[in-house]
Amino acid sequence: MTILDELASYAKVRTEEAKGKISLSDMRKMSSDVPSKEFAFEKALRKDRIAFICECKKASPSKGLIAPEFDYLKIAKEYEDAGADCISVLTEPKWFLGSNDYLKEIASSVKIPCIRKDFTVDEYMIYEANVLGASAVLLICSILSKQQLSEYKAICDEIGLSALVETHDEDEVFMAAEAGARIIGVNNRNLKDFTVDVGNSGALKKYVPEGTVFVAESGIKTHDDIRALREAGTDAVLVGETLMRAPDKKKMLRELRGDL
Repeated sequence: MTILDELASYAKVRTEEAKGKISLSDMRKMSSDVPSKEFAFEKALRKDRIAFICECKKASPSKGLIAPEFDYLKIAKEYEDAGADCISVLTEPKWFLGSNDYLKEIASSVKIPCIRKDFTVDEYMIYEANVLGASAVLLICSILSKQQLSEYKAICDEIGLSALVETHDEDEVFMAAEAGARIIGVNNRNLKDFTVDVGNSGALKKYVPEGTVFVAESGIKTHDDIRALREAGTDAVLVGETLMRAPDKKKMLRELRGDL
């Protein structure tokens, strides 16, 4: 079993535990009472310039503990002040040391859209993300069937959430396009063995339908990386560890953007 399989399996366990506290029908009702986000995340990524999704992440399976001092609200506000377009918040608790509370508090404290970065394996998690304040959810092709992806994408469309559909290879890009994804991401980190190839995004961009927001994820460290991705037609980048390890996150984001 790969770490991705373990993450997906544990997400199912977590969801069943959550349903024991708040049922699916009750969570769906709670979600229906939330004003529509009107696809704010997608709109924030459709810029003339490359857009930045900045991540709040305490740890990861490949790197272990990244931020021992994790003042997530301060970090999120620093991102916003530095010109981030969106914020990615890890809610997976075991390997990433994330929390639903982080998302809820950050989403209510910043004006830019937030995406719930988790391993969505049940429709429950989509409604839950909406209730927590997220404007988008992550749908990973590697852990979903074509039917699940289409169903989850339809739920997102119905309630006004954006869906960032994550792919790793050509077949998954076609799967995402077939499901009608309006935002397709390529994770440059192979979640089965953790190898990173930033060139993976450029190689797969040609398979993404025109008009789709294209996001490069993982392994982005320098402005040169950003420049190369922009030249390859990338619309947005998701940057995590590089920002989380930077003592001055505002300065690092400016450097990545080329402001310095």
